[in-house]
Amino acid sequence: MTNEANDAQPPVGPKTALVTIIGRPSAGKSTFLNTAAGEPVSIVSAIPQTTRNAIRGIVNTSLGQLVFVDTPGYHESNKKMNLKMRNIVADQLSNADAILYILDSTRPCGEEEKLIIDLVSSHAEKLVIAINKIDEINAKPESVRKFLNETLPEFPVKKILEISAKEDKGINEVLKELYEIAPEAPHLYAEEFYTDQEVDFRIAEVIREQAINRLEQEVPHCIYVQIADMEMRTPTKMWCRAFLVVEKESQKGIVIGKGASMIKTIRVESIKALRKIFDYKIDLDLQVKVDKNWRQKDITLDRLLK
Repeated sequence: MTNEANDAQPPVGPKTALVTIIGRPSAGKSTFLNTAAGEPVSIVSAIPQTTRNAIRGIVNTSLGQLVFVDTPGYHESNKKMNLKMRNIVADQLSNADAILYILDSTRPCGEEEKLIIDLVSSHAEKLVIAINKIDEINAKPESVRKFLNETLPEFPVKKILEISAKEDKGINEVLKELYEIAPEAPHLYAEEFYTDQEVDFRIAEVIREQAINRLEQEVPHCIYVQIADMEMRTPTKMWCRAFLVVEKESQKGIVIGKGASMIKTIRVESIKALRKIFDYKIDLDLQVKVDKNWRQKDITLDRLLK
């Protein structure tokens, strides 16, 4: 046997990691996931607390497979719904192979960031940090770095990266750092997959995105979408009945709009968005109904928040 044979390294197997994304509301977690996956996996809105579930997006490259879990924005709140969403975040951290912590460089780092630091500090060996929105005119990444140096003084500088998820800047560098952490393991999904979401969940999220981006004040937070029925009527056309569900009778009229103008717009724009996702047309029957004080009902929250 030659010395060259003795020195040969065993072949490296495929790398696969379950990556939990964590950050404050509106830090850009969903935008990062959609940019990295190259598809609209998670809904995006300027309204905080848009993401309510742990949503998976899958990135396949020559380096391996990263299965991202976009979690609800982590923040201080005693409301029942927000407490349940915080539990979702904590559960995902414990199951992750890697953690991506995204900070917003346009906002000061305060108590909520310290809460997140407390969560991730015990997982430093599998943590990558991304300072987002560096393209914004009021971005202050140096201030974020100072905060991180004070709260995580031993954390490697090379694992703190500056990005613009919206402009697709620095994303590849973040992926490379995550692949460094990823263990050798078989891929969890076929390479053509970019999400594991069921059809009904994706339809509901698209409708909710179109609704919350058109409604004002507290109404977006009072909405969930119920898919009542789906049926493939031809190989290229699905019929779907869905309800936009609100908490109060007074909100019903706001969602319907004058002369049903608002619900019509939400329906039409939802159909347009769904055509970009599915390779068949979706005929959407969209209505509005009331589930009084649903955010206080455990049975409803347990069904919606997973």
